[in-house]
Amino acid sequence: MARDRFTPDYDPDCGDAPLTNARHDIVIGRWQGLRELLRDTGPDWLARGHRIRLLAQACAGSSTVESWLAAEPHSGDALVLRAATETARAFNLAIAAGRGVPIDPHRIDTAVTACLHASEAYLDDPTPWISLISVARLYSSGVRRQELSRWWDELHQRDPYSVEGHLQVLHYYSARWHGSHGLMYDFARDAAGVAPTGCALPVLVQYARVEEYRYALDVAQGSQSAVGLGQHWNHDGAVSDVRRTWQRWIMGRTNSGIAPGELRDLNYLAHAACNAHVPEVAATLLRMLGRRATRTPWSYTGDPDQQFVRWRKELKLRGA
Repeated sequence: MARDRFTPDYDPDCGDAPLTNARHDIVIGRWQGLRELLRDTGPDWLARGHRIRLLAQACAGSSTVESWLAAEPHSGDALVLRAATETARAFNLAIAAGRGVPIDPHRIDTAVTACLHASEAYLDDPTPWISLISVARLYSSGVRRQELSRWWDELHQRDPYSVEGHLQVLHYYSARWHGSHGLMYDFARDAAGVAPTGCALPVLVQYARVEEYRYALDVAQGSQSAVGLGQHWNHDGAVSDVRRTWQRWIMGRTNSGIAPGELRDLNYLAHAACNAHVPEVAATLLRMLGRRATRTPWSYTGDPDQQFVRWRKELKLRGA
C-alpha cells in the first residue's frame, strides 16, 4: 500500500498554539487575548521574542495595539508590542517601496521613538532593543556606530545569547545593508565562539551564508550561473561550518524538544546541512523537524516543498 506523501507543515506560529489563539483575536480587534498571552509568557525571552515578533506582523495592519494602549496607556507589554508593530509597519513600507528606495525617515523615527519608550516602560525586556536595532537599518545611511554599539550593549546586558538580537545586528552588518560580507561573518563567528555549549548562536554562521547568497543573487539580478554560486553551500569552509554548528549547538543541547522560537534556526541548519552534503547531520536534523518547517531559508533556493521531499528521499527518510 502506498504511503501518504510527505508534506511539510508551515505553521506560521511554529506550533505555538496560545500564539495562534491570540492572533485570531487581532482579526476581530480584541486586545485582551494579547495581554493575557504576554502576561503568561513573562520573562521567557525566547518565547516572548518569538511571540512579539509574530504578533507585531499581525498587528501592523490593524489598530488592535492602539486600542490596547488607549485602554492601558502605561502597560509595558502594550508599549513593547506597539514598538515592534511600528517596526513591522516601517519594514512593510520599505518592502512596498522596493529595494534601494528610501522611505520617509519620519516613519523610521516614529518606530525608534516607540522602541525607546518601550525600553523605559519595561526595563528588563530585551525585545525593544531588538526592534530598535532592526529598524535602524532602514535609515539610508544607517546610524552612528556609537549609537548602534550603545543599543547593542543594552540588548546584550538583558539577553546575551539572544539569537534574534544577534541576527538583527548581523543583518545590519551585511553587504545588503550597511556592512560587508567580512564584517558580517566576523560578527557571526565571534558570537559563535563565545557561546556556551548547547546555545544556538553558532547557527548565525548559517544565517550569514544565506545573506551572502541573497546578496549574490541581487548582484546577478537573479541569474545564479552568472556569479558561479554552485559551490556556495558545499565548499570546505561551508561544510566545516555545518559540522561546527552541529557539534556546538545540537550535540550540546540538553533539551530534546524544539521550542517554537528556535524552529527557524533549526531549519537554517538543516538547509545548510542538506546543501553542504553532510548526510548524517542533515538526516538527523530532518528527523528532528519532522513536518515542522519554515519557508525560509528553503524558499531562497527553490520551492520549499520540493526541496523537503527531495532531501528526505535522498536521505531515505520515511514519513514523519
